[in-house]
Amino acid sequence: MVSVSRPERYPIPAAVHRVEQDISRSRFITTLAPAATVDEATEVIRRVGAEFADATHHCWAYLVGPPGDTARIGMSDAGEPHGTAGRPMLHALLHSGVGDVVAVVTRYYGGTKLGTGGLVRAYGGGVQQALATLPRGERVEYAHVRVVAEYARIAALQQLFPAFEAEILDQAFGADVRFDLRLPGSHLDRFRAAVADATRGQARLTVAAN
Repeated sequence: MVSVSRPERYPIPAAVHRVEQDISRSRFITTLAPAATVDEATEVIRRVGAEFADATHHCWAYLVGPPGDTARIGMSDAGEPHGTAGRPMLHALLHSGVGDVVAVVTRYYGGTKLGTGGLVRAYGGGVQQALATLPRGERVEYAHVRVVAEYARIAALQQLFPAFEAEILDQAFGADVRFDLRLPGSHLDRFRAAVADATRGQARLTVAAN
């Protein structure tokens, strides 16, 4: 297995996405969905199986983690000949540039055998076709930060927030001003330095434990 260094942000499916195709009288329905954990991937597989309970096969593959990471993957041919469904589906996911994704290809058999090569092309191709039109979002590892400063520093601090994608979760105005913020973890070190510079080292910045 290959475990890649975990980036702090990477593409993921923005929503459940589905495509259909008919191949030699068999109907193939490919469902892609976000899955941040193996349990979430398993639940998607279960739901699709229940939705199309009368289908011949529900083959699946998932990749939990960053794009290309094989530390948490799974696949199943679900009754199709060994290596003709789950493996080509997983191969498509691993080379998609998308992480945290599960694919289920539902097949309604139409009476014509496709052969092993035809099955590989049908299952792998269905995932590739769905990936080509997949709405994509982004997984971001966030840091939660509290900044406490004098009132005179409010304007200087507020000017920093958009540049570092910092979202104000809460704020309070007492003896000092307090901002509770969420920002991408990749910005944290630079944000800390910018806050110190903007407040001449007078602000207190603490990072919440994850």
